[in-house]
Amino acid sequence: MKNILTVTLLLLTIVSLKVNAQITPEIYSWQQNPGGITGYNGILADVQQVFYSANYSYVKCTGIPSYTIGPWAMNPNIPSNQNWTFKIARFPAPAGTPTVAGNGQIGVLKNGVVLFNPGDAMSYNNQNVWHRVAQYFEGVGFDTSGGHPAPGGVYHYHINMKKLYTPDENEHSPILGYMFDGYPLYGPYGYSNANGTGGIRRMISGYVKRNITERTTLPDGTVLQPNQYGPAVSSQYPLGCFVEDYVLNTSGADLDSHNGRFSVTPEYPNGIYAYFITIDVEGNPVYPYIIGPTYYGSVVPGNTGPGGGHVVISETVIQYIPTTGIINQSEPVDFNLSQNYPNPFNPETNINFNISKEANTSLKVYDVSGKEVASLINENLIAGSYVVKFNGSLLSSGIYYYTLTSGNLIQTKKMMVIK
Repeated sequence: MKNILTVTLLLLTIVSLKVNAQITPEIYSWQQNPGGITGYNGILADVQQVFYSANYSYVKCTGIPSYTIGPWAMNPNIPSNQNWTFKIARFPAPAGTPTVAGNGQIGVLKNGVVLFNPGDAMSYNNQNVWHRVAQYFEGVGFDTSGGHPAPGGVYHYHINMKKLYTPDENEHSPILGYMFDGYPLYGPYGYSNANGTGGIRRMISGYVKRNITERTTLPDGTVLQPNQYGPAVSSQYPLGCFVEDYVLNTSGADLDSHNGRFSVTPEYPNGIYAYFITIDVEGNPVYPYIIGPTYYGSVVPGNTGPGGGHVVISETVIQYIPTTGIINQSEPVDFNLSQNYPNPFNPETNINFNISKEANTSLKVYDVSGKEVASLINENLIAGSYVVKFNGSLLSSGIYYYTLTSGNLIQTKKMMVIK
């Protein structure tokens, strides 16, 4: 028979949460590498340091992931340490006039690898009219993760990054990074309804291929001069291989011209504008892949384009060092949340676990900064199955960690509170 322990969170918890309220997703979402893990060619991988101020977070990274990358067919370029420092707005705002998402880095993933727009920076006959889509013209040189290096050694993605995460059609996709207007980028799955209801489904792009066989007009209806025509649609130049082969049609779509929408997400329970990766039902990349032709928000200077990405931190900042690790152990601790992450908030949450032998046991709750906000159990327990009925009704919305320690074994799991 299971032992039942009931714990009610005290008012002191709220005080702790207010003190640490500044630790928000644009600070804690980065994949830091304090252990010196190396990636391609022995270069330090992922994010090295994260700093934050009242209005910005700063991310220092090499641009090299910790997973294996390469090879790149017919590409002479080699990834190198870029010594990036990016500046991310903590309170992004919509732009009065949208900024073009130009060539070079336009955003950064949580592991410090940068993102490029859909194009390959080249156009048909070099006329700057029919712009080539990288997925078609350079896709043969993408590695198994979907990335490749540019001249200068910048490893980057134009499309979905297969090794960073695994899309799950049953869960809201995780934050994958931030675009340089400060808004988050998610994987392809989100809540069916923008208010967080209706289950999970794949987000549908607002762009569709034009119904054309000749490339004599632009998507906005502009009639071109004959010397500006693109090649006729053919097996060599199929429909979809140029940016101008697409037109915005939001009927039946989830995403707008920027490839995003305002919606509730697990990390932003009150809603935020967010970009989404677009793929088809088979997992293949779908235009515009990451972002449309323009950003939704105001772009922070210093991150984009040639020479960008080496921001000098000129204000007082605090370094963010994660203190709560996730250690997976199966025995003697069998720790299980009755609710899956992410979940709508249930005022009374069951936390189930088994211990196979008598041991000093503690069960504590931490916020994302690593600050302990509740101690649910701290005593010697005999072998058996336990259910902790945790009343967290005073918790504010956000991400928390339950950490169970039994003897010398630890297991930590994440919980989302959405009110």
